Amino acid sequence: MAIDPTETTVPGSPVPGSPALDSPAPGAPRAATPLPTRDRLVLLVLCAAQFMVALDFSVLNVALPVLGADLGMSPSALPWAVTAFALPSGGLLLLFGRLGDLYGRRRLFLTGLALFGAASLLAALARDPATFLAGRAVQGLGAAAIVPTGMSLLTTTFPEGPARDRALGISGTLLSLGFTVGMVAGGVLTDSLGWRSTMAPLAAFALIVLPLAAGLLPESRTPERPRLDIAGAVTVTGGLLSLIYALSTAADRGFAHSDVIVTLIAGAVLLTAFTVVESRAKAPLVSLAMLRRSTVAWGNLGGLVTFSMMSTVVFVLTLYLQEVLELSALRTGLVFGAQGVLSAVAGAYAPRVIGRFGARRTLVGSLAGQGALVAALLGLTAQIRSVWLATAALSLAGICHLGAIISYGLTVTSGVPDGEQGLATGLVTSTQQVGATVGIPLLGVLATTSDDLLSGVRTVLAVNAAIVLLAAVLVGLGLRGRGTDSGPVEPQPLGPR
Repeated sequence: MAIDPTETTVPGSPVPGSPALDSPAPGAPRAATPLPTRDRLVLLVLCAAQFMVALDFSVLNVALPVLGADLGMSPSALPWAVTAFALPSGGLLLLFGRLGDLYGRRRLFLTGLALFGAASLLAALARDPATFLAGRAVQGLGAAAIVPTGMSLLTTTFPEGPARDRALGISGTLLSLGFTVGMVAGGVLTDSLGWRSTMAPLAAFALIVLPLAAGLLPESRTPERPRLDIAGAVTVTGGLLSLIYALSTAADRGFAHSDVIVTLIAGAVLLTAFTVVESRAKAPLVSLAMLRRSTVAWGNLGGLVTFSMMSTVVFVLTLYLQEVLELSALRTGLVFGAQGVLSAVAGAYAPRVIGRFGARRTLVGSLAGQGALVAALLGLTAQIRSVWLATAALSLAGICHLGAIISYGLTVTSGVPDGEQGLATGLVTSTQQVGATVGIPLLGVLATTSDDLLSGVRTVLAVNAAIVLLAAVLVGLGLRGRGTDSGPVEPQPLGPR
């Protein structure tokens, strides 16, 4: 299946409002033609790039103390190793997703890969904090180009139905697995080869994927090129940058710090101005009609909650395992490694679950399961045997989390014209980035400021579970009867066995 560079609708894909999006008769399978080898290789390249970016989100975390000592960074400056990446990678996602729609997704995807690889090498070779932080910032810039264009290339390559379900299932699995592998590999690499070994493989990874992507990926963009909405781009990018900076800083300094207060206010003002600008623009960066789609609004709410709350669980369980149970960093990593393995296995079956129950039911059920399993963690004690409860509940919650990741991506992008897929996937990935940023400063402080760490961890877990369960109810009600489920289907392979 090839893509005409000037086409915005993939042959065979449904158009919003067409019968292809209507629910089939119960039990009626949706036919899917096995994909040729080339399209399977396209999927491999796109997923490899997503895995690389997910790996970068976590691989450096455990290396920060060693990195700081080597480069002469003060403890107060260490959070910038994370923030320097998070600011551009989160703040520019919507803009870059739209630029890909207008000027070529493949072109922007390849540019992002080149920037990411070069910046990873710069960070690995850095001899001073300024050079290292510059490398991290350019890494984030590359990631902001890779993630939305990569996902929109995926959704425009694979038509709605079993093929896209399976493709997004694999992508979501590798996203979750990349984050987990990064946590485990970061500790192993830092202990054995030093902190620079956490950055060098990312450069090698990008340099391997880049020529493969250049040879395999077709160009994809809208046939018309309306003028870029500059005012919308400035306000939404500034608003997201301000919000992410405020939340990242709050995780270290608290919400009472002046920088946090000023940037939170600036973010709120800019995002409000963005909605006003978009309501008046002839060719808006983000159509307000898109934001009003129930699938986009409620799907992204589910994504925001599952990412923010799961990142908080990982944070407080890391504290619990190392500070309360006094496990080593390696053993702590193995607990999270078990979660990653089960999530990878679950990813192979997630498309079948979605095919059987539909994206909406899967999203709601996954959120409910995640919330219930986080609630089960309230049984943690200071006894070492609690490590088994932590491992089991975390691993099962990770399976539900993965189901929510895949199903919310499908929910948000379903029925969206190919010409707006970059925008839709930009919203999906912006939700991921903001979600991964917002949870820890909002809830993690309840654990870190508590006189008794175990009591603080339990408080965080209780609030966390309540938020996820409430979100499951709200998303279920918001999407009820909205046509986001397509009925039971038979799972289809991506290609010949």
